[in-house]
Amino acid sequence: MKTRSPASRFLKQALDSDRATRLPGRVNDVGLSEKNKIKKIILSILLVGIVNNATAAERTASICYGNTEKGRIENAWQLPTNGSNFSAYSRFEVALGRNYVHSAIYAVVLDAYKDIQQNAPQKKYVYGDTGWKSGGSFRPHKTHQNGLSVDFFVPVVDKTGKSVPLPTAPFNKFGYTIEFTSDGRYQNYKIDFDAMAKHLAALKKAADQHGVKIWRVIFDNDLQKLLFQSSKGKELQAQLTFSKKKPWIRHDEHYHVDFIVPCKDDR
Repeated sequence: MKTRSPASRFLKQALDSDRATRLPGRVNDVGLSEKNKIKKIILSILLVGIVNNATAAERTASICYGNTEKGRIENAWQLPTNGSNFSAYSRFEVALGRNYVHSAIYAVVLDAYKDIQQNAPQKKYVYGDTGWKSGGSFRPHKTHQNGLSVDFFVPVVDKTGKSVPLPTAPFNKFGYTIEFTSDGRYQNYKIDFDAMAKHLAALKKAADQHGVKIWRVIFDNDLQKLLFQSSKGKELQAQLTFSKKKPWIRHDEHYHVDFIVPCKDDR
């Protein structure tokens, strides 16, 4: 009897389930394009861990073109799905390839998490959308086109005061439709402004070490005031540029960070 691999079994179960839910009278055979799409998603999930285990020395440095609103990137690096104190917002979105960044930004993001792990190991963080492997249009975002933009979900504490990852799931569009109140609360969660300030300070430190600049931080204007009132937040106003314009979406559940590295003209 032929033994199927775990991936093959998973694919068969997905296809069988799909056939079972088709309406009577419809064609029950799964089309080749649909089957290939499922295979690609499964293969991506299996390969993410393998690719992320490659050392920096084995990879080619990224080349960015244009700017965050109109650009592209070559040799982008995919962020790890998780680490000791952080995780991606969705394994599914990771499998689709929505977490690629410039190689310099890759180093900054991971070094910042590593720095926090040493100084505040109990804090938990979640990152969100970054960009495609080759950059370009990245809906629904206006930016994120050349590997220099990263969304970070706000760190939160639960009703006991414990640092926990913000719950991201399909029903809340992987965190992006979560709405915090003006005092930073959502259900049983509260924004940990001190942890957020620690993270932004760690990003600034790591960026300086790698010769990268932080262009701007986009975060809800009202919640910015609470951030600056935190113990570490006061220093951030002098260290980083926070956008004062009202963003086209609120940016209360996440803060958007744009970095600066030398890019080529995209002509």
